[in-house]
Amino acid sequence: MSLILFAFVVRVRDGLPLSASTNFEHNKELQERKQQLRTISKSLARFPDRGTIKGQKLNIYVVSSEGVSYMSVCHSSLPAAKAFCFLEDLRWEFTACFNNTVISLAARPYPFLEFDSTIQKLKQQYNQSGGPALEVTLAEVQEDLRIRPPQVINLDEVELSNGTANGHIDQTAASAGINQRLEPVTAPGILSLVLNIMCASLNVIRGVHLVGNTFQDDYEGIWNVVAFFLAFICCAFQCHLYLFHSSLKKLKSFVLLSIIVLCNLYLLGMRNIWQLLFHISVASFSTSLTLTRRFQQRTNDCGV
Repeated sequence: MSLILFAFVVRVRDGLPLSASTNFEHNKELQERKQQLRTISKSLARFPDRGTIKGQKLNIYVVSSEGVSYMSVCHSSLPAAKAFCFLEDLRWEFTACFNNTVISLAARPYPFLEFDSTIQKLKQQYNQSGGPALEVTLAEVQEDLRIRPPQVINLDEVELSNGTANGHIDQTAASAGINQRLEPVTAPGILSLVLNIMCASLNVIRGVHLVGNTFQDDYEGIWNVVAFFLAFICCAFQCHLYLFHSSLKKLKSFVLLSIIVLCNLYLLGMRNIWQLLFHISVASFSTSLTLTRRFQQRTNDCGV
């Protein structure tokens, strides 16, 4: 039975995956632990250089050094000393292959795929022999763990702190541009955009037409011009809010809708009741679609 199931190397400052072992097992708890590795990788800078997360049958072990974190998922029957010994060997192998400059300049996930084979060989060595070849190394790790026990990490606290840092948005909403995308634009959405563009055009045309009359009449109609142009701006922002993700989307949507309604009520003398209802209905329709457009769920497995 394999005692070391998965190994993962990430950059501490941003949690960028650098390398990982290939794994073909579909163990449910293993998949949960790999998901937890992603959660931990976002918070590594706040933790000490060595930690453990206890599970039912599988534990997670973490060692961080020189801006890189080495993590593994191991069977609970594997002694902690051997797990940390594996991570120390993994650290030595990785630092021998890549220097700090190369690591800091990495811009895409898993830039060091060639190191995966090294992880596999190291895993195989430990799983077949039960530990490192040099017993003195294991003894040194055991002594170090006795003097400086690894911190037991509470995963609930890690997830809570991540949620707080992300403003309590849905799991990946804070990184929407990276891990999530909005749902495709629907047919009602296209209709909403067309109607919004029509309303914006009508507002700007009427506003421009009034500008000349306003200058000739000693600025008596200046507020009508302001209302037309303000409604035009709000219609344009409604289109943008529907098409692109934005923080505080709900608040912005209601503010834009309120301004459009107020502008049209102010322009009641310039428009008949049917024109007013048309503009307000289009704004309400656009607001409804903006608030109901969700994120697509995208899984992001740690394995390679």
